[in-house]
Amino acid sequence: MALHETHDSNDNLSSRPVFAIDDKVQVPKYSLPDGEMSQDAAYQLVHDEVMLDGNARLNTATFVTTWMEQEARQLINETLDKNMIDKDEYPQTAELERRCVNIIGRLWHADEGSGNATGTSTIGSSEAAMLAGMALKWKWRERMKAAGKSTERPNLVMGTNVQVCWEKFCRYWDIEPRMVPVEEGRMHLTADKAVEQCDENTIGVVAILGSTFDGSYEPVDEISAALDELQAEQGLDIPIHVDAASGGFVAPFIQEDLVWDFRLPRVKSINSSGHKYGLVYPGVGWVVWRNKESLPEELIFKVNYLGGEMPTFAINFSRPGAQIIAQYYMFLRLGRDGYKRVQSACQGVAMHLADGFEKSGPYEALTRGDELPVIAVRLKPEVTDFTVFEVSHELRALGWLVPAYTMPPNLEELAVLRVVVRNGMTTDLADMLISDIKKVTDELSGQPASRTRHSSFHH
Repeated sequence: MALHETHDSNDNLSSRPVFAIDDKVQVPKYSLPDGEMSQDAAYQLVHDEVMLDGNARLNTATFVTTWMEQEARQLINETLDKNMIDKDEYPQTAELERRCVNIIGRLWHADEGSGNATGTSTIGSSEAAMLAGMALKWKWRERMKAAGKSTERPNLVMGTNVQVCWEKFCRYWDIEPRMVPVEEGRMHLTADKAVEQCDENTIGVVAILGSTFDGSYEPVDEISAALDELQAEQGLDIPIHVDAASGGFVAPFIQEDLVWDFRLPRVKSINSSGHKYGLVYPGVGWVVWRNKESLPEELIFKVNYLGGEMPTFAINFSRPGAQIIAQYYMFLRLGRDGYKRVQSACQGVAMHLADGFEKSGPYEALTRGDELPVIAVRLKPEVTDFTVFEVSHELRALGWLVPAYTMPPNLEELAVLRVVVRNGMTTDLADMLISDIKKVTDELSGQPASRTRHSSFHH
């Protein structure tokens, strides 16, 4: 959540004269107005403000869903007043959450393990990652105490390409982050590099199924096998958490033979975002543990709330129930075949875009959408007269939000453009983007490269 400072400013918002109240056409921006305003005037003021935002459908920066069917939107509108935490008051919403956890657990092959997988909805993958990380820390501490060893210096192994929520987790819960740098030709965590960082204080390894930087999958099966060897050699039993924020709702449908989930015994927990490739508007994530033993009992609170005892493991308390209802709608609406159709279509568009970038001349695709429907492209080394930051800036003027940013350490010198293809990005839209890329590239070619336009993109 972004932090904001208060303003001493006396700036005002100006309403349209037709909405003037008592001959006043201005209201303060940073303090409450003295009096009331009609609903149509308030609506128009806010409506006009948010018109200045970018067009969400043309936002290729975000992984988050920007389009749902009218029936899904109607369900959300009808259930906006439901608080997910009031399970005793909204028992059927709680039941839909339970069904979703079961559906997702089976999707990730939890039913092929011990059969008692457990999970919960969250506000998103960041909260889900925090919960999974806490479980790793508590289980590690339990093992260390049983062995009579110190619990003072836990660490977590991951690549520098992880989403910032994992850095937050380590800082908030006092854990040493052991970050494996990326490098040319290796833009995510690999098995050998992960094992090099592990010791008896390692609470777990985080493997990313769909890096936000380039859309690539980390080799969960290879990391698991390397940790098996480590245990055989040194006796270190180190679990894996799979951050499948995006890939958790892609791989099961279009990479069905990829083994990354609970089929690997070392994978103890998985998170994903319902509001990414789960195809629901923002506000829902999921985390599932392979069995009850992987989730420490002392982290679960049994709360006497509104007349019923409620087991809860969460950082948030009150949160919307509408998105969980929408998630269940999507599972019913699409089924396995529908999700496969949607994700396959997204992948096809992503690969089409990768080809379009390269055919436009100076671009080289680093990823082509064959894992996540995401592409990352860079300018060829011989291109020195403009930068990807300028391409991004010029595309914004045409309505497209295509982020440009540098890769994480040790690869900061590599700057890329990234396009996330989501449900709603059609081949027609992709062709429009390719046309605008060609136009911008032609305009920038031969111009001196800007030395000031180096804004970064925040994942």
